Amino acid sequence: MSEIKSSRAVHDFLAEAEEIIEKLNLDLIALADRAESADFSPELLNEIFRGAHSLKGLAGMVGFDDIGELSHHMENLLDGLRLGKVQLTVELIDTLFVSLEVLLKIVHGKGKDELFTVDLTTVLSRIAALGKTPASPDESLLTTCGVDAKILDVLTEYEEHRLLENLKQKRHLFRVNAVFNLSSFDQDLSEISELLKQQGEIISTLPSSGDFSDKIAFQLLYGTRINRDEVVALLGHDEIAVIPVGDEQPSQEFADAAQAVAVSPASAPSTVGSAEAGSDASARSISRTVRVDIDKLDYLMNIVGDLVLAKGAIATIADQLRAQDDSLGGELQKATRSLERRLDELRDGVMDVRMVPVGQLFEKMARIVRRVANEHGKKVVLEILGGDTELDKMIVEDLSDPLMHIIRNSIDHGIERPEERVAKGKPEKGMVKLQAMQRGNHVVIAISDDGRGIDPDLIHSKAIKKGLVGKDTVMSRDAIFDLLFTPGFSTRDEVSDLSGRGVGMDVVKTNIGNMSGMIEIDSTVNAGTTISLTLPITLAIIKALIVKVCGRTYAIPINSVLETLMIERRDIRTIERREMVELRKITLPLLRLGHIFNLEEKKSSSDRLFIAVVGLAEKRMGIVVDELIGQQDVVIKSLGSVLSFVRGVAGAADMGNQKTILVLDVGGLLSDTLRGDGSIHV
Repeated sequence: MSEIKSSRAVHDFLAEAEEIIEKLNLDLIALADRAESADFSPELLNEIFRGAHSLKGLAGMVGFDDIGELSHHMENLLDGLRLGKVQLTVELIDTLFVSLEVLLKIVHGKGKDELFTVDLTTVLSRIAALGKTPASPDESLLTTCGVDAKILDVLTEYEEHRLLENLKQKRHLFRVNAVFNLSSFDQDLSEISELLKQQGEIISTLPSSGDFSDKIAFQLLYGTRINRDEVVALLGHDEIAVIPVGDEQPSQEFADAAQAVAVSPASAPSTVGSAEAGSDASARSISRTVRVDIDKLDYLMNIVGDLVLAKGAIATIADQLRAQDDSLGGELQKATRSLERRLDELRDGVMDVRMVPVGQLFEKMARIVRRVANEHGKKVVLEILGGDTELDKMIVEDLSDPLMHIIRNSIDHGIERPEERVAKGKPEKGMVKLQAMQRGNHVVIAISDDGRGIDPDLIHSKAIKKGLVGKDTVMSRDAIFDLLFTPGFSTRDEVSDLSGRGVGMDVVKTNIGNMSGMIEIDSTVNAGTTISLTLPITLAIIKALIVKVCGRTYAIPINSVLETLMIERRDIRTIERREMVELRKITLPLLRLGHIFNLEEKKSSSDRLFIAVVGLAEKRMGIVVDELIGQQDVVIKSLGSVLSFVRGVAGAADMGNQKTILVLDVGGLLSDTLRGDGSIHV
């Protein structure tokens, strides 16, 4: 292996390589979808080729020979495909997908150990075998279709192949002649090219010869299924000539253009552009994007959190000072309020930088959907809605594994095989839909399929067999679906590589709970299943309601708090040994934290209780507390893997003065309470 560059260069490369590979995955999925009709965009194939080429070059710069070698072989295979020397087959598509998975494995491995690598022998052999089965282009079409031989002399090998493909598909061929001002030709040519690409393919673009002083002419060889009048209407410019190939003799014009390019590079578009710019050309970058490591944002967030605590201390001092000196204390309070406004802006700014569209994660799932569907002999289409909905980057990263497992289950358990779907009157291809929706300070992510659905009677009978519930136990539909999150529970008798092992959904629920989220299942037999994840937008800096229970202080995320109440003890009712209170004609279950955390409850002489009404999605619950202290901005810190098992806790928050309090996991507590695990039994 050649010399590896600095760790900073390696870090930047791995980040960019991951982006390139994910983009290649998406483009390859699009190519695979269109390959069945053999009518795919050559630009899509060129984009995939350029991605492999870029990855090869970047890998060489940092000395990762394994990534460079594999991407180089992919590049050669793709080049043969784009030149028509290799056939587009299912085996070729699968080999490219396998290659990308190997590349991603290497990239992730090098993120932990720069010397990490894998054996490339198998995948390189597959690529080499595909390169030995070339396609057989029928070049006789070029000589029998009336295309002038001198035009062919101008074309590159790739352009000749694209011309041949257009002839095979019996497309109309046109020469599109246009003249532009030198000062704006690049933009004007780009606009015309984009218009033409809507209805066909630009096979070749060459500058044309002519007596021009401040203008430049171009000829575009264009293939399309629409007729000349429709091409003219598409362009909308009377001065642009659209000439069917063969109606005139363009040979000399194309030959002159080729000669002009070969003899005088100054006539080429890129050179004209640079000559026009002259000494006014700027070295400033076009892009205004900066890649920032999430650890740096966490560091900034910690600083903001410390500033929030310092502001709170200053506010306390201002109150004390005002009691002694009203004038001086008042001025300090004004300064504190000004500081608070600026801190809020700073917090919102840092938070905004951390936000990313969930579409980035959804698009990564496309590869999972295709691979799992192929392994099970199923046909599945992925639909993405609401991809521009934003979540904190850290939540998006933590969501990837649970989302992947849910999708695997949807395909393995839910989607039927094509013949079974047809027999049921369903489309041959199943559908998995990912949808993100913002609901106040939360985001709801729904994973839906149109498969066989979940039979609640089957779940209930399995639960009875396993001894999880009594034979005569009456359960609601939601309670039955909640059994799917029980460790070791599965409706499958056989075991597959992906699911049916009785593990997984309980881990998914735990992971969602660690993000202060909530998971719900809704399903209809033979119609499909929807799993909804309700997640906070961020877990970094949040506003929290600070409460006291049994002498302990806790923080409840304010985005989950709907209201606070004061009730009389006599208003509490007991239904099936659980405490409830009636709130605006709705029965609200109550939760006592002392019961959950096994705290010793102090006897109170007061007949009044404070209730914090919390809710996620459509679920509601009342948390009984001894005292409502107030609202405060807090920075949530993870408890780490050692304490990840602690029930009902999302993390910890620093309150200043060396005091740390626990932040409640409202989603987990709410789910347990409504299922009956966390509510009060009397």
